[in-house]
Amino acid sequence: MVAIIKYNAGNVQSVQYALQRLNVESVVTDDAGVIRNASKVIFPGVGHAAPAMQYLRERKLDELIISLTQPVLGICLGLQLMCKHSEEGDTNCLGIFNEQVKLFKPAGREKVPQIGWNSIYDFHSELFEGLKQHDFVYAVHSYYAALGNETAATTNYIHPYSAALQKDNFYAVQFHPEKSGAVGEVILKNFITLT
Repeated sequence: MVAIIKYNAGNVQSVQYALQRLNVESVVTDDAGVIRNASKVIFPGVGHAAPAMQYLRERKLDELIISLTQPVLGICLGLQLMCKHSEEGDTNCLGIFNEQVKLFKPAGREKVPQIGWNSIYDFHSELFEGLKQHDFVYAVHSYYAALGNETAATTNYIHPYSAALQKDNFYAVQFHPEKSGAVGEVILKNFITLT
């Protein structure tokens, strides 16, 4: 059973639908016991960092997520909240990844938020097994995690940044695998089959 963490952030249902297409059973929950006992945990979300972290803290889900030992996949806001700090609302986050989340600053005519398809490259994680360098994924976001020691894939908008992060059993992607067609399906399948 895959637990999808419910924490007052959008886009949770589309992740559940993507898992249904793969014939993977999942439950959307904020119940600590269900999350702790799940074989895999997905931490998705679209929204604002500050109220999302407040929701997690009020329910002690922040402490729970950090303590998980099974594979955990953060998606979009989930990736950002797994970092140390976000400029969005000057928010202290979970600190799983030692990265700062920053607002894109356009260098020219680029729009923020970034909405659209980006190629990912320099990946080195089981999540991307079977993909080709520069395959495309779909992203919608205004904030990003810089490149660092935990970067597991790179992409570029205005400048290079972390398309994915990985540390121990924690994986996270800035893009939306559930909206990334066949490439996203491969990534979700790879996550589901992690041991």
